[in-house]
Amino acid sequence: MNAYLGRAVAAVAVSAVTLSLAACGGTEDADADSGGAARGDAIKVGLLLPENQTARYEKFDKPLIEKEVARLTRGKGQVVYANAKQDAATQSSQVDAMIAENVDVLVIDAVDSKAIAGAVTKAKGAGIPVVAYDRLAEGPIDAYTSFDNEDVGKVQGQALLAALGDKAKDGQIVVMNGSVTDPNAKLFKSGAHSVLDGKVNIGKEYDTVDWKPENANANMAAALSALGKGKIAGVYSANDGMAGGIITALKAAGVSTLPPVTGQDAELAGVQRIVAGEQHMTVYKRYAPEAAAAAEMAVALAKGERIDGIINQLVDSPTTKRVPSVLVPGIALTKANVKATVVDDGVYTIAEICTDKLRPACDELGLK
Repeated sequence: MNAYLGRAVAAVAVSAVTLSLAACGGTEDADADSGGAARGDAIKVGLLLPENQTARYEKFDKPLIEKEVARLTRGKGQVVYANAKQDAATQSSQVDAMIAENVDVLVIDAVDSKAIAGAVTKAKGAGIPVVAYDRLAEGPIDAYTSFDNEDVGKVQGQALLAALGDKAKDGQIVVMNGSVTDPNAKLFKSGAHSVLDGKVNIGKEYDTVDWKPENANANMAAALSALGKGKIAGVYSANDGMAGGIITALKAAGVSTLPPVTGQDAELAGVQRIVAGEQHMTVYKRYAPEAAAAAEMAVALAKGERIDGIINQLVDSPTTKRVPSVLVPGIALTKANVKATVVDDGVYTIAEICTDKLRPACDELGLK
């Protein structure tokens, strides 16, 4: 993972994004005129993550941001951490606690992008800059970093179409979107539809409450009941957690040959399902460049420094225009590139992926 930390790699990720800052019309909006007073390395960064059901936040995002803040502040910076466990009211209270603790900057991955706006406004009023992380929070945010989320949906849709081949219209597709409270879910959905519409028959489509696997499982059971288990040609699932619930429902209904199911986040369980042939693909998102960008912007804002040399484009939220941003592209992960992605990047070891049950499948893929 270390190979992806630092400004150099963030710059590589930035260069891969098609829309450059120049295309956005300049850098005047990217000044650090956000309330952060100039200070040294002994800063305090408040980090608020949304939930702990998805493995990535505790395993990757938190330690990566902590490590990068330490590097950028020569070990003098402190990260104060809180996880909202998927509760928007809890997260707003956590912002209040961070303000009371006099943090110098906040990095917030919002549970609910709209509900957090009041807390962001309160932080801004206290002179604390806010970096929206992974989800585009509403309110007067100073910076934003995430993945190119509409492109993620396109990658998923393209992979599903490729798996269906010339049988794309032979059956029904079930579309399992994420939570309506997550602005990223809307972008994934838009990207997927831009690829799938007119090329597949969408039999059922759901917006899954709180992204929960059990809710995706219930939705899939309802789709199977409505459409018939022999009529489902493929399933668009917006992430790996939901894919797990979907595949469980398919098995419970007695579907012997599983249709292609998409995913996102390259969770260990998702990668293992891909190796086993149960899940077709996931979108692997290199968290290190995203975390590095968040840490770099947060440290600069806390010190009262400019961030225009870090960002790669300007993004509009429903409440704030031309937010200085770093967007990172995702990668389609299938059986063909497990080793070249999550193994070679040090996300998982072969021993972690290849349980005794999966050993024959791993051997076939050259995961030894």
